[in-house]
Amino acid sequence: MRWAAQELTTSSPGTLPGLARLSGFVRSVRTPEFAGVTFHEVMAKSALNKVPGGSYGFGWTINPYRGCTHACVYCFARPTHNYLELDDGDDFDRQIIVKVNVGDVLRRELAKTSWQRDPVALGTNTDPYQRAEGRYRLMPEIVTALADSGTPLSILTKGTLLRRDLDLLAELSKRVPVDIAMSIAVYDDELQQSVEPGTPTTAARLATVAAVREHGLRCSVFMMPVLPYLTDTKRHLDTALRAVADAGATSVLHSTLYLKPGTREWFFAWLERVHPDLVPRYRSLYAQGANAPKEYRAWLGERFEQARRRHGMKTGRADPATGVMFSRAQRRAAPAPTPTLF
Repeated sequence: MRWAAQELTTSSPGTLPGLARLSGFVRSVRTPEFAGVTFHEVMAKSALNKVPGGSYGFGWTINPYRGCTHACVYCFARPTHNYLELDDGDDFDRQIIVKVNVGDVLRRELAKTSWQRDPVALGTNTDPYQRAEGRYRLMPEIVTALADSGTPLSILTKGTLLRRDLDLLAELSKRVPVDIAMSIAVYDDELQQSVEPGTPTTAARLATVAAVREHGLRCSVFMMPVLPYLTDTKRHLDTALRAVADAGATSVLHSTLYLKPGTREWFFAWLERVHPDLVPRYRSLYAQGANAPKEYRAWLGERFEQARRRHGMKTGRADPATGVMFSRAQRRAAPAPTPTLF
């Protein structure tokens, strides 16, 4: 299989607490190309995940990876690593679970007579186009299987590796609805590299938006999350909306920083290192829970809307269950509120 010469371990109990005890654990792999990162290959038992709250009462997702080398300090998915006794800090960034058989499992699930071809979202917890996808190439199998079964799909990513699959996605879009969104939250280069150290640059992601559009596909931009006192200024929002419009995005939407336990501690550790002056203001703003107060969210919403209108951008829509771009296959559903997951 992949990277055979780089194998570190087999499923030896005690080698990797939690992970090594999985019945589907295959091996752990390191390679010089990904210094400091370990990939744990597993054989998944299922591919499709059902989550409550969608336009049909639920939504469907696929997560070919767990953990993410994008290393975004605000990532809401960090606590999902705890179920394998891995931490939600460095382990989330460096211990990546790879479901190497996800394409085969997905085809079996889609072939069941019970499958109703509801839209499926990719990019809900961790990025399907993070750097590891360049090696494992799981996405072409996944999106092709979905289209072959007549299943609409949505993709949310920060990864410019998406460009590799644009010809394929354009072809599949002739058969099923394909909705794409790029996550681009920060339009200050220094801040972007600090808060999202493993991601492609903002400029590279904007160029990817343009490439998606050149392939005849729609592409929304998710400005998620807006960081209080850092990216909520009129200047930053105006710069952002101008860049998004220039890239040709079809719509844009935003949400405020969401800090649930696990993510909260990691974000505050970053804030104390990089912007210690803002720590008291953040502790006050998030004193009541994971969301900023509704008054702040209303204030930000109005400021964002003013910038959006100035640059002639349409308002996008995200699915409340999955957080990914709302599928055109669900347009007949009642309007849904913008989620605050990111």
